[in-house]
Amino acid sequence: MSKLEALIKQFDKAIERLEEVLNEPKNSIVRDSAIQRFEFSLDLAWKSVKAFLEEKKGVVCNSPKECFREAFRQGILEYEDKWVIYVDMRNETVHTYKEEVADKIYKQLPEALNNFKGLIKIIKDS
Repeated sequence: MSKLEALIKQFDKAIERLEEVLNEPKNSIVRDSAIQRFEFSLDLAWKSVKAFLEEKKGVVCNSPKECFREAFRQGILEYEDKWVIYVDMRNETVHTYKEEVADKIYKQLPEALNNFKGLIKIIKDS
C-alpha cells in the first residue's frame, strides 16, 4: 500500500467520524468532539493532498497552506480560500476553551465536511 493509499484510508475514516458526530444533537461534548474530529480530518486532508501532489504530479509542498494552494493551481481544488480558512480555523482550535470561538468553529464544520468529501472523491478518482 502506498503512502497515498494509506492516507486516503485514514482520511476516509476521519470524514466518517466527523459526519457521525455532526449528526448528533449539539451539546458541549458533541461540539468539542466535532472540533477534535475536524482537526484530525484537516490534518489528513493536507497530508493526502501532499502525498497526491508528490505521487501523481511530482510536486513537493511542505505546509498545509502551501499544499492547498498548489492543489488549487493544479486544478485539484475548486476554492483555494476555503482551504486556507480551514487551516486558520485549525490553528484557532487551541482557543476552544472560549465558548464563542468553539461555537464559531462548530458552525462551519458542516461545510468543511462537504468539502472534505469532495476532496477525497477527487483524490480517489484521479
